Amino acid sequence: MIPSDHFVKFYAEVFKYLQKQGQAAIDEYYTTIAEHQKTHCLDLFTSKGLAGMKEYWDKIIFEENCDADAILDEGKSYTFIMHHCPSLAKVLDNDAGVCDIYCDHCPGWVLPVMTAAGFYTVCDSVGADIPRCVEKTFAKLEDAQKYLEVVKKRHPDHPELIKCNF
Repeated sequence: MIPSDHFVKFYAEVFKYLQKQGQAAIDEYYTTIAEHQKTHCLDLFTSKGLAGMKEYWDKIIFEENCDADAILDEGKSYTFIMHHCPSLAKVLDNDAGVCDIYCDHCPGWVLPVMTAAGFYTVCDSVGADIPRCVEKTFAKLEDAQKYLEVVKKRHPDHPELIKCNF
C-alpha cells in the first residue's frame, strides 16, 4: 500500500498532468472514476436513498480518519461537512504544490453517481487552499436550487468553487 503522504502527492501530480492535457482528459478521468465508484455505492444510494449516503460516508469518515460530519435530514437532504480534509491538508503540507483542480476530484465522481441515483447535489469547495468543503444532496430539485443560490452568494467572485449536477 502507498503511504498516504505519497499518494496525495502522486494524486496532485496526476491532476496537474490531466490539466495540461485539457478538459476532455479531465472529463474522461472523472467519468472512469465515477463508473468505478458506482460499483461501491450506487446500489446503496438507490435502495436506501439519503440514509444510504449517510451510511456510506460514515464508513469513509471512520476509515479515512476525517474531521467531518454526516448529517441526515430524513427525506429532504444529506449533508457532508468536511471540516479538515486530510487529503488536501497533506498536499498543502508538502512540496508537491496544489493543483487548482485538486478539490474537483470529489465532485468529479460524486456528481455523476448522484445523478445516476436520482439526487441533486451541490458541492462547495470553500477555497482551493482551504481543506474544508460541504457537499449537500437533496431529494427534490427545487430544494437543491434554493441551496445553490445561497452558496452562490457566499462565492460571488469564485463560481469555480461550486459544482452541481443540475
